[in-house]
Amino acid sequence: MLLRVDPASPRPLFEQLAVQIRVAVVDGELRSGERLPAARDLAASLEINQHTVLHAYQVLRDEGLVELRRGRGAVVTARATEQYDRLGGAIEEVRREAGRLGLPLSAVAAMIDRPEENR
Repeated sequence: MLLRVDPASPRPLFEQLAVQIRVAVVDGELRSGERLPAARDLAASLEINQHTVLHAYQVLRDEGLVELRRGRGAVVTARATEQYDRLGGAIEEVRREAGRLGLPLSAVAAMIDRPEENR
């Protein structure tokens, strides 16, 4: 798994990392029980602050995607991979339906991103 950050992006660095890790789980690149890189090592390779990586890991922990274990680091949870597998199937169905309706995926993404009170 290759993680990258764009310092020029308006999205915070920790959020960029969290998104990439979520995508890796959805794509099956990361599976249950797999360890994420040590925060210190990942921070050094990306030339960012270690606390930025830890912040991303804590966000993912709060979502239930990873467990943070003292001495073992961040480990992908079984629950997360099951949930993301189900979500991936639902997303694929939405993609197929959008294709049948001739809707661009950007329109579907905008619908998903729209706040509930505006639906």
